[in-house]
Amino acid sequence: MGVIIIREMVGTSSRSWSDAARQAVATASKTVRNIRTVEVVKSSAKVEDNEIVEYQVELKIGFEYEG
Repeated sequence: MGVIIIREMVGTSSRSWSDAARQAVATASKTVRNIRTVEVVKSSAKVEDNEIVEYQVELKIGFEYEG
């Protein structure tokens, strides 16, 4: 492994925090190759009428630099 570039993203899901992270990685993988690491920086949720309606995770996604 050479140089790793880190980008921050926020993933969302109506199902769970882990699904929100999966959604973020799936979205990033459409335009970024060689994703190697994911760090969950922060987890939060949106609440309406005393129910969680959206899970949110702030991620740092690391991918290998192709130089």
